[in-house]
Amino acid sequence: MATADDFRALFAYNRAVLDDYRRGLARLPWRTVTRNVETGHLSMKNTYLHILRVYDAWVNYILPGRLAELAESRKRYDPDRLRSLAEVRAYDRSVWAGVTERLSTLTDRDLRRPVKAPWMPGTYTVKDALLQVTLEQAHHVGELIAVYWQMDREPPSMMWIPHLRRARRRPRRRPRGRRSR
Repeated sequence: MATADDFRALFAYNRAVLDDYRRGLARLPWRTVTRNVETGHLSMKNTYLHILRVYDAWVNYILPGRLAELAESRKRYDPDRLRSLAEVRAYDRSVWAGVTERLSTLTDRDLRRPVKAPWMPGTYTVKDALLQVTLEQAHHVGELIAVYWQMDREPPSMMWIPHLRRARRRPRRRPRGRRSR
């Protein structure tokens, strides 16, 4: 069974992958990123934003019971209104600030708590919602990967183990006042 710590590790990976894809999009011309490529959300930008909007809705609004505020966030971060990568990045930072805060206090008991989104029928838990977000990201990153290959470009990596290794590497700090020789 997954624990709160497992979800913190999984979401650190999810974020690292999305960061790599955001940086990858930044290396492409804006016209390419916004062009209709016939994916589910039409453009690479909109697919990336859809992933963020799923995180935002579930983790920042549904899980903490802030459903009444969701419509305003949806309006403010409508993909048609975000016209530059800087605006996408600002939304990205906003979403992940809330996700990080929520996950920092997540407990194993919280994972069993029931939650409800108006667009999803049935009964499910916080754990189900966190898995939904993760699997949704994987599916849509797959769309982005396909678009990269169609452009004859190698997509950013999404492999679990290299991302774990990178997350575990922390910059070493020298103690103050000591010089390296």
